[in-house]
Amino acid sequence: MTAEPAFERLRHLADADHLPALNPEFAHRIPATGLGPLDPKPRILLLYGSLRERSYSRLVIEESARLLEYFGCETRIFDPFDLPLPDQVEGDDHPAVAELRAHSMWSEGQIWCSPERHGQITGIMKTQIDHLPLAYQGMRPTQGRTLAVMQVSAGSQSFNSVNTLRILGRWMRMFTIPNQSSVAKAYQEFDEAGRMLPSAYYDRIVDVVEELVRFTVLLRPHADQLVDRYSERKDSGQPVATPVEAAGIARAQ
Repeated sequence: MTAEPAFERLRHLADADHLPALNPEFAHRIPATGLGPLDPKPRILLLYGSLRERSYSRLVIEESARLLEYFGCETRIFDPFDLPLPDQVEGDDHPAVAELRAHSMWSEGQIWCSPERHGQITGIMKTQIDHLPLAYQGMRPTQGRTLAVMQVSAGSQSFNSVNTLRILGRWMRMFTIPNQSSVAKAYQEFDEAGRMLPSAYYDRIVDVVEELVRFTVLLRPHADQLVDRYSERKDSGQPVATPVEAAGIARAQ
């Protein structure tokens, strides 16, 4: 059995089982029951958009990861601390870029959370997305994966960042779920330990995470078929039917 590579840019999730703001009386432990196969655990990659020591987008991502694990998922949080700018390193030959792409290939779904800065997503957030090509070594790191988008703001509630993340998710050929989260005045929503306080904002994050789990499980048996494209089959010379099948179709007509 091949050993999993040692990843150096995954953040450790502290107190993964501690959910002080969640009322378990109203939370489904397995929200995707009946929607599709639950084994193996849904694999979710989480990206955030700030390198600050107290990054509220990272804190939202960490709360989301705890909820995902509560709902039966496997999570990875990528730390972009040394990610170079796009095209800064020739051929993207940098270990942080390679690791980010490996995590994206591993994932079935993703959560992106960016601060809103000057009315838009941050450069850190966009850099991570720009390092995920539509096609890479014959594989597609984002196509067919589910996506949930979130943002944090220092001021009043805004939706500029989540709207941009939706555009980017569509461009990356991802299934972006309907729900989203925007946390206003994020500095008021966390305690000194970095844990989110009970609030309507927290409840919305629970809603988004629940929905992401459901869509990921619902689509996982059909992901390959849903992104199967005529133009790509044509370019790669892959007919949809064998000669025997084609003959059968012709007789039926």
